[in-house]
Amino acid sequence: EAAVLLGLAYQQRVRETADFSDLARSEAALKQALALEPASADAIGGLATLALARHDFRAALELGRKARRLAPATARHHGVVGDALLELGRYREAFAAFERMVELKPGVASYARISYARELLGDKAGAIDAMRLALDAAAGRREALAWTHVQLGKLYLGMGRLRPAEAQILAALEVFPTYLYGFEARAQLELARGNTRRAVAFARRAADAVPQPQFVATLADVYRAAGRPDLEREQVELMGAIERLLGAAGVRSDLELALFNVDHGIELERTLADAERARRARPSIEGDDVLAWALARNGRCAEALRYSKRSLRLGTRDATKFFHRGMIERCLGRDAEAGRWFRRALDTNPHFSVRWGPTARRYAS
Repeated sequence: EAAVLLGLAYQQRVRETADFSDLARSEAALKQALALEPASADAIGGLATLALARHDFRAALELGRKARRLAPATARHHGVVGDALLELGRYREAFAAFERMVELKPGVASYARISYARELLGDKAGAIDAMRLALDAAAGRREALAWTHVQLGKLYLGMGRLRPAEAQILAALEVFPTYLYGFEARAQLELARGNTRRAVAFARRAADAVPQPQFVATLADVYRAAGRPDLEREQVELMGAIERLLGAAGVRSDLELALFNVDHGIELERTLADAERARRARPSIEGDDVLAWALARNGRCAEALRYSKRSLRLGTRDATKFFHRGMIERCLGRDAEAGRWFRRALDTNPHFSVRWGPTARRYAS
């Protein structure tokens, strides 16, 4: 039991610090627990959440199902199974797992998953309602409360609603003043408002502490908005080193890195191969969207259209996916249809991208 608790504590520290180096320590502790008790559902479930953190979703599904068989009344095992199924594009099964989880134990983890499921289905209001339930359930737990405030803030950001987004992000940083995900969210908020100097300050606080892809991508966007292409290039070059570091920690970040490279026009043929490989490992709507965008940037727009349609099959209201669809339609010579998708992207979130927002506005008219 002590080894399990230690392994899970290392995972909690990763959530608090965004430092993936603790994942190996978590694995060692959980494997020690499993050696002592081979049928420990808690140890197996801990290894499943570790596999999720490393983006090894097939392993997470196998381990999660094993833990669930051993302890079917434990809610978190259903959540892990649902998370893995979601990333593997098996949405109906994933949503059923989340429903079972919330039946067994209503709380932060289960409400947050219901929120995300509703967001994927295009129900933003329902997603906010569920995340507010998670917020109530997180009371008194610093990291959980800060995380929930940030997720709620990002829901509002994705809708272009900056004032309620600000309230949630500031609340997160009040609860947890050194929360790196809070700094990154604050940078996105300031960027949406055009406050580039403040955006740079917050983005640097996150990226300088732990140079992980999410933080570095935000900092690159911020430098672009600030008119510093030299500093933006530094972040682009840094991504290659980050990819190697994450690989050493066992973290698969192929999809995120492929999206970054496609956006920045980096070795587009090689990046297309990366996107195809990432989509095979993660055949979700996110995998479909990144592959569609990579195909489009390589001029293979008829193929891109197929994957873009798949990426929108749940009814998700995502400005970036709408923009990608607009660019694909334009590539196919259907300018009127493209304009509709660009307007839809901007209506969903007029601040969706520093890099691509001006393009959407230019072609929407």
